[in-house]
Amino acid sequence: MTRTIYRFTFDPKAAFDDIEASLLLAVFAAEGLHGAARVRMDASYLLPAKRRVCVIDASTRVGRTITTIFTSFVLRAFGADAVRVERIRKATDAAKAVRR
Repeated sequence: MTRTIYRFTFDPKAAFDDIEASLLLAVFAAEGLHGAARVRMDASYLLPAKRRVCVIDASTRVGRTITTIFTSFVLRAFGADAVRVERIRKATDAAKAVRR
């Protein structure tokens, strides 16, 4: 099965604490829609601070919800020029998404 993964890269002017808070709020919102248990089972994301990226697996309904909400939050908070979003479709490229 091909996974759909989104990789967000942020401009240095975007505060990492605000990026992290946006992700947590997106996860909390997904819990409101899908339930905490379903989010725990189906959500998958990485947020390595040193790389200033966020990688979200959007292969599930929960993952797509988190990705959509997170995208809205960070675009509003930082602006379109400060956020780059890439869709990664190959499973082999998923592990590389964080290392770039």
